[in-house]
Amino acid sequence: MPVLDDLRSARRVVGNAIRSRRTRRALARRDVRRPAPGSIRIAVYFADTAVNLYQVRQWYAPLAELAKTHPVAFITRSPGATLEMLDESPVPVVYVRAVTDLAEFVAGQDIRIVLYVNQNAKNFQMFRYGRMWHVFINHGESDKMYMTTNQFKAYDYAFVAGAAALGRLSRKLWDFDLAKRAIPIGRPQADHLDGTPPYPPDDRTVVLYAPTWEGDRPAAAYGSIASHGVAIADALLASPEHRLIYRPHPRSGVLSPEYREANRRIIAAIAAANARDPQARHVYDDGPELGWQLGADVAITDISAMVYDRLATGKPIVVTRPVSPDAEVDLDGYLGSAEWLTADEAPRVEAVLRRALDDPNSRRTLATWSEHHFGDTAPGAATRRFHAAIEHLMLEWDRFAAEHADDVDADDAAGLDEDEDPEGMPLGA
Repeated sequence: MPVLDDLRSARRVVGNAIRSRRTRRALARRDVRRPAPGSIRIAVYFADTAVNLYQVRQWYAPLAELAKTHPVAFITRSPGATLEMLDESPVPVVYVRAVTDLAEFVAGQDIRIVLYVNQNAKNFQMFRYGRMWHVFINHGESDKMYMTTNQFKAYDYAFVAGAAALGRLSRKLWDFDLAKRAIPIGRPQADHLDGTPPYPPDDRTVVLYAPTWEGDRPAAAYGSIASHGVAIADALLASPEHRLIYRPHPRSGVLSPEYREANRRIIAAIAAANARDPQARHVYDDGPELGWQLGADVAITDISAMVYDRLATGKPIVVTRPVSPDAEVDLDGYLGSAEWLTADEAPRVEAVLRRALDDPNSRRTLATWSEHHFGDTAPGAATRRFHAAIEHLMLEWDRFAAEHADDVDADDAAGLDEDEDPEGMPLGA
């Protein structure tokens, strides 16, 4: 077994190296125009690979709106992710292979704010630059343990959704200046939900099932595809009253063969149901855009940011209860009042959905928690708060720049070390 494991590891390394070289060659053939020197005020640093592009895609529209006031650019480290972003991003994308390339780009720009959507370890390579604000904007609001990690303290500021996030951080983080460093903005992405459903309106109740992935540790084992998913799909696909939209997390099944097989079974079951009844128009959705899906009549989600994407719409939600006893569930917030679906109840999911849709107490509770998590959810309100937070940091940058105008410039790039390509290819290769 150890020999087989070594062979698999070696094969994986070689495969990563080949793919990395191929994508870098493809990227080199692209005629990419970089932003003019001194033109960029706000950078979004994304060091991850293409598998996590969902984290930045949801920010495309808000950033395009922001760029009308302050020029914005993505800084990327993965050639594979960069190739996709060049085709879809509404703001410039700058690929920097090594930290020396990063230093060269930063030196030629007027970057005052750097935004981060995740906690990638390579974020640390950007933190070396002191004369700019480093701001964690995250890729969603949720009650996952991820939302209260001590890594928040690595950033100068964090843009959070609302009162629920502030309460969560105050309980979990010691000696963290919430009043200064955590700025509520709501969910500006909710002002840019669009797209057309791939089915006409009819009498069917549309159910969005949007599970998360299996997680990489017991405390984060929130995924329901293997425990609930097949039973949910079987029940709804057999019902002439329902239409299922199945939108699994892009990383579903990357670690667990059981999870991967359950995901495959659900996708196959949707195809079979549509073949039996073409008017059903059930949907397996693996597209990059999230918009029209959130208009479903009712949603089933795991403990993930998707709960709060949905909560921002004020429409009914059912949350799957993790089967793992080690999964951390914060019941102090919305989850303490949520409509839960256990694995045992999954075959009878229709009854749970009816309660979420029709019970007045459930609907009132949902409205209360929507306001608690996101504040004013009226169209445009979150975008205005997002822009106001940016303007506040721009004014703070001006204030500190004036105070330190006579300081001797330090070389933030001094002593830079080489690193590795995010896809696993040594930079010297």
